[in-house]
Amino acid sequence: MATQDAPMKSPHIADISRADFAARVIEQSHKVPVLVDFWAPWCGPCRMLTPVLERLAEEYAGRFFLAKVNTDVEQELALQFHIRGIPAVKLFRNGRVVGEFVGVQPEPVVRDLIERLLPTEADIAVERADALASAGRRMEAIALLRKAVAKEASNDRAKLALARLLLEEADGRKEVLDESERVLESLSIRAAGEPEVENVRLRLSLHRVAAEAPPRAALEQALAADPGDMHARYQLAARFALAGEYEPAMEQLLEIVRRDRKFEDDAGRKTLVGLFRMLGNQNPLVTRYRALLSSTLA
Repeated sequence: MATQDAPMKSPHIADISRADFAARVIEQSHKVPVLVDFWAPWCGPCRMLTPVLERLAEEYAGRFFLAKVNTDVEQELALQFHIRGIPAVKLFRNGRVVGEFVGVQPEPVVRDLIERLLPTEADIAVERADALASAGRRMEAIALLRKAVAKEASNDRAKLALARLLLEEADGRKEVLDESERVLESLSIRAAGEPEVENVRLRLSLHRVAAEAPPRAALEQALAADPGDMHARYQLAARFALAGEYEPAMEQLLEIVRRDRKFEDDAGRKTLVGLFRMLGNQNPLVTRYRALLSSTLA
């Protein structure tokens, strides 16, 4: 059995430092659960727990990753994660701590914690669906996700993936947009407020606007004839945004804010802010149009 004095050489186990913590723990946890063992060479209980963790890491063969942090060497990491007693174990999933314990625990307890973090069948289906969609096989991906959601109705990740793919295949069809909306409405309260969910909701609303809109050329002609036609301007903005033409979309939305704040309950500003969130603060368009929006509202 390996110990800290004779580290186990395994692709599923590694000693982690502050320099590689972000890559080996935070980023890795978006792929598989990561169990971080905070220990020290002088710690007797650590020598009891670590062999259990290493054995489980080998048994699960890559379904989770074991990261070992020597708190004597990596004192900044110990402070960052408020380690006050060792052994201390923190379990990471999708970049954040989702479980933890302090002290030696029986193997069945540790195994149960790990089992609750491992990807489910629906999680695996999401990965397969992503690969299918990337290969242009979106309908197969949608069918796979529908089955996954039907089998594991509490899996928010599968639901969000399904809602997103449905929008990509909707092509203005009301029944597909309705299905996407039903899936989003079935998300848990915890997931419903996540930024990624809000982004999908924004795209759904844009799809609904575009589904009722005339072709782009007709909308541009309508605005040339009547620049005050806010309905046509909003439809044009939706068409631009869904085509990935974000600058002209933002320009139309900003013009709505300038001309009529009351249009569709301040839809111009709300949709513009939604695009800011979707594109991210580092996007130059967001920086530019956020400043323009602020000056318009001043």
